[in-house]
Amino acid sequence: MQIVQAEDPHYLIIQHIAQFTWPDTFKSILSDDQIDYMLKLMYSSQSLHNQVTNLKHHFILVWEDGTYHGFASYELNYNHTDMTKVHKLYILPKSQGKGAGRLLLNHIEGIARQHNNTGMVLNVNRKNAAVAFYQALGWAIEKEEDLDIGNGFQMNDYVMTKIF
Repeated sequence: MQIVQAEDPHYLIIQHIAQFTWPDTFKSILSDDQIDYMLKLMYSSQSLHNQVTNLKHHFILVWEDGTYHGFASYELNYNHTDMTKVHKLYILPKSQGKGAGRLLLNHIEGIARQHNNTGMVLNVNRKNAAVAFYQALGWAIEKEEDLDIGNGFQMNDYVMTKIF
């Protein structure tokens, strides 16, 4: 497996992975309406372009055997701190459990360390099975956070950190 730095042509691949991953990940947690709303909110071409251009998010993908298996996005020095924010991490259902998520997080951690960041932070839905995955990799739950994302929907998350 190798990491590929995402560029404009990769937006369609990121959208494709999100479209396949989100229903599988969130079907027992969120309503279909909320999944559709959030996919449009976060993964439209305009939104992805804004995340990269204005919000300074970096997208990376995992590539192996002619296929993209997942992606992540991160932001160095999040909120003017020495922390790196992992905004997104999604692996295709058929590719989960094969090390792609760990590879993406290790890659982001390496970049964070190169930029003298002292840790990483992320939000994850409190009912998402990925909470256990993050904990197994040394992440800790710092707090709970409920975020109004519009249209009557909320994100009910844990804020998790990994300090280096």
